Amino acid sequence: MNVTFRPDEIGIGFHPNGYRIDKTALPINRYTKWQFSPGRRWCNPEPVCFDSLPQSGWIKIDKFDWDDIDMDKELSLI
Repeated sequence: MNVTFRPDEIGIGFHPNGYRIDKTALPINRYTKWQFSPGRRWCNPEPVCFDSLPQSGWIKIDKFDWDDIDMDKELSLI
């Protein structure tokens, strides 16, 4: 069983539906909604408000590797 969290429990993490939380980022990039390109790469981020985030199913990670953003790689961390 994978452990998931609520968005208020996340400092840095993502939701499989394409959302990210990164409280170490600039305010415009703290809460974002992404699309997936072919090959499951994260692309086209858009800022969203905290209240629009999914309320469960979040995965905590230590950091985002912004040079190699790969959904399959991040999902393998859980």
